[in-house]
Amino acid sequence: MPARRLGRSFLLVLVAPLVVTACVGTPAAPATSSTSSPPTAQPSVPQGGIDPATAFTAVSATTLTTPAPVTGTDGKTHLAYELLLTNASPAPLRLDEVDVLDAGSRNVLLSLSGPALAASSNLVGGDTGDEGTAEPTTVGTPIPGSATTVVWLDVTVDGAPPAALTHRVAATMTTPGGDRPLESTVGRVDVSTAKAPVLGPVMAGGPWYASDGCCADDTHHRRGLAPINGTLLVPQRYAIDWYLLDDQHRAWAGDPSKLTSYYAYDKPALAAADGVVVDATDGIAETTSAPEPPPLPPIKDTVGNHVTVMIAPGVYLLYAHFKPNTVAVKTGQTVKRGDVLGHIGSSGNSTAPHLHFQVMTEPTFFPTDSTPFAFDCFAVNGQVTERIWDDVLGLQPDPVLPYAAATDTSRRSGQMPLDRNVVTFC
Repeated sequence: MPARRLGRSFLLVLVAPLVVTACVGTPAAPATSSTSSPPTAQPSVPQGGIDPATAFTAVSATTLTTPAPVTGTDGKTHLAYELLLTNASPAPLRLDEVDVLDAGSRNVLLSLSGPALAASSNLVGGDTGDEGTAEPTTVGTPIPGSATTVVWLDVTVDGAPPAALTHRVAATMTTPGGDRPLESTVGRVDVSTAKAPVLGPVMAGGPWYASDGCCADDTHHRRGLAPINGTLLVPQRYAIDWYLLDDQHRAWAGDPSKLTSYYAYDKPALAAADGVVVDATDGIAETTSAPEPPPLPPIKDTVGNHVTVMIAPGVYLLYAHFKPNTVAVKTGQTVKRGDVLGHIGSSGNSTAPHLHFQVMTEPTFFPTDSTPFAFDCFAVNGQVTERIWDDVLGLQPDPVLPYAAATDTSRRSGQMPLDRNVVTFC
């Protein structure tokens, strides 16, 4: 029964119990039989009533993907996903703290507040800040009434992840009567039980710079929120842009406006697993604006010349931005691990020669979800130490990347390179 609205509060209506009476007559004599029938199983009847923990909340919560675990090069299990919080009231709401909890044990796995929370969230459709800067957005910026903010989460645990996650949100509502603190537990989400595919190399040797990778940094892949066909997606969540480096940690030398100045240019890209080609596109011209970003191409040309390989139902590998006329396979063709698929170029929405690689849930880049992956044999040579404008490497005043050598260069297996790792494939 609907509650009657009274000003800005709700009037609770108490409803008397409904009493049902049956007509009573003389009971009939029980039937007799020489055989007895088994009792009929009664269907399960759900319990009614409102759970005592039920409460009105100032925010509604949704997630954009099922968090999927993968082991990173830091040895941690990562769960990268997005929490969308909508201010369900007309009053401004300031986020004070967002905690991610193990839904079973209620242990806090990640807590964000202050500058860390501000740097990990932004209004949907609002300013996301500049990639390459470490400056957080303004601390304490409120969520307007009916607006939605996205909190970019990278939850890390040691070992196996929990079966489900939930979120505790502390906020302050600004009302005519003053600030009102609020706290809600919202947005329970199951954790995927799927294993990240363990792949062979996507290029030979190295060192290869894993640019704009997962999981915590503000990059155009990780924070690439895109409304596609009416649905909000993060289609590049785990994507990596691969650049080949020289022994001076440079991705290019000479004139950065020439594609041939980049060490990755024309290098072969390899099938990372056996599979079937479901899309092979060639004939798209390379960018002529380097080192400046190109004009935004039509959505169908976003990934330029590319190959998509299905390695299992619902698991697709995307290789993008190939050099024109180098795609070496055709749609429907079966490929084996190590086969050459094409040569690295700068076609489509690309500012410099690199290989864009990711795993998708659909045989197309738009729309799709982006899921994690790992490699079966590689070494971490080092780390690019500063968050730079990776998408326009040629605009860096110095082509030498800020770099720190790794202390552990042993072979790794079953791990995903994290953002700005520099690796060599076995």
